[in-house]
Amino acid sequence: MADDRTPRVLVVWCPDWPVAAVTGDDPVAVTEGGRILACSAGARAAGVRQGQRLKLAKRLCPALELRDRDPEAEAGRFEPAVAAVEAFTPRVEVVRPGLCAIPVKGPGRYFGGEEALAAKVRTAVADALAREPVPDAAPGAVSVPGTDATPATPAATPPAPTATEHPPPPPAQVGVADGLFAAVLAARAGVLVPAGRTAEFLAPYPVGVLGDEALAEVLGRLGLPTVGAFAALPPEAVVDRFGPAGAVAHRLARGLQPRPLVPRDQEPDLAVEQRFDPPEPLAEPLVFVARTLAEQLHQRLAGAGLTCRRVAVEVACADGRTASRLWRYEGGLSATALAERVRWQLQAWQGAGTFAASGEAPDAGFALLRLAPDGLSPDQGRQLALWGQAVADDRVERAVARVQAVLGHAGLRRIEPAGGRGPGEQAVKVPWGEPYEAAGPAGAPWPGRLPDVWPAVVLREPVPVRVLDEAGLPVTVDGRAGVSARPALVVFQGGRPGRGGQGRQERVDGWTGPWPAVEYWWDQSLARRRARFQVVLGGGRALLLTVEGGAWYLEAGYD
Repeated sequence: MADDRTPRVLVVWCPDWPVAAVTGDDPVAVTEGGRILACSAGARAAGVRQGQRLKLAKRLCPALELRDRDPEAEAGRFEPAVAAVEAFTPRVEVVRPGLCAIPVKGPGRYFGGEEALAAKVRTAVADALAREPVPDAAPGAVSVPGTDATPATPAATPPAPTATEHPPPPPAQVGVADGLFAAVLAARAGVLVPAGRTAEFLAPYPVGVLGDEALAEVLGRLGLPTVGAFAALPPEAVVDRFGPAGAVAHRLARGLQPRPLVPRDQEPDLAVEQRFDPPEPLAEPLVFVARTLAEQLHQRLAGAGLTCRRVAVEVACADGRTASRLWRYEGGLSATALAERVRWQLQAWQGAGTFAASGEAPDAGFALLRLAPDGLSPDQGRQLALWGQAVADDRVERAVARVQAVLGHAGLRRIEPAGGRGPGEQAVKVPWGEPYEAAGPAGAPWPGRLPDVWPAVVLREPVPVRVLDEAGLPVTVDGRAGVSARPALVVFQGGRPGRGGQGRQERVDGWTGPWPAVEYWWDQSLARRRARFQVVLGGGRALLLTVEGGAWYLEAGYD
């Protein structure tokens, strides 16, 4: 039985919510990781289920439309439902889009008990979703048993809707129980579990609902297939056998609460914007407005005692075109420096053809310029060094801003480590102040990567060379990384890399390799297979050579 410290929790669950964030005629399904994540009522009627492979789902339902998951759209479409629940209490935890929870104690007393609260919340959510233009929530209600302590049968699946652009999702279901874990299962069953009977409600469920696959497998082998059988074990024995993770699962099985609800953060809206009416046909006035907006943004952040990691520059045209770009801020940009970044971004958009070039009017003109802080956090201030001198980092930032004002956005760059196998892939140049996220972690295992001794000089473009054996025949590398013969000569095609004229050749005194690298083998358009060799020439110089498609290239040199 749950103790008095386990709070009562109400959960609102919208089944198959990912489907509500996509468009398509019923039957439609949302996919993730090569499997079905959620599906519409029509697809479910044809036998499609969550977790199925896509081939099986298409075989069961040939007319099934598959859509990729859109987490951003899911969160945006669920916001009206969260706002409706917040009308009952501000302490709303959004577990994920389509699932939120609130404590029952205060709202339940105010609205006349748990059953009355559940009915009001369900109605409010249904009304909020029905007002959403994309898509409408299907009306309906779920019966709420008052004393049934066993898992109730979920509400009947509504009939499959007719083919529409946006198939309506099933109605939201509400459940109440002791603790968040049990309340989620209660919402899926559409029941209100009486206080103190949560452990009895959970008992028939399989141990797999506890969310630990490894623990469920072990418990099944031990003859404990249900939550009730697991909950009957002594807590001390569970801790000794399964450790902290098992102890948490055991508390859930007994209807106890391992953690309190975490209401979502209500970040203040500190964005600043300027609307142009009539729309501004030129880009230059936006740069002057950006200076004023940047100063307003600084004042708002300072007044709220906050700082941000990034600032979003957003532009909208009267014809509906929009563009947005995040710039690193970290509290180190002055209003002037931030306005400069707006100018650079406008120039970049014009250069890319997003908007008309400078001096040329877009189709309908610029209607909005907006600066929005992203990643708010408390401003800890800046501690000066001893004797009052300025912090070195601040001086660097100001110097960088002045240099960029003269050289432009790409005139000053920083070096960032990047993942890859070749020496030219280990570092990238990024304009100062621009965020960078490597495609792959630099420290991750890279099969085919060279040893840690890196070449001192890396050519911008590999130079073609020829590698011959003692008989004067080209050296080749087969698919198993087997070398046809010992490299004996390197013939340079001309220019500086060989330190000689056209066709100069040098003998190979030593060599090692190959280091084969097979990249993007799953994508024919990007796939490449190559191997690298390190060779030492007669004069003592060491080179890095690459063979790809039967052709040899000089890639880098060692001091």
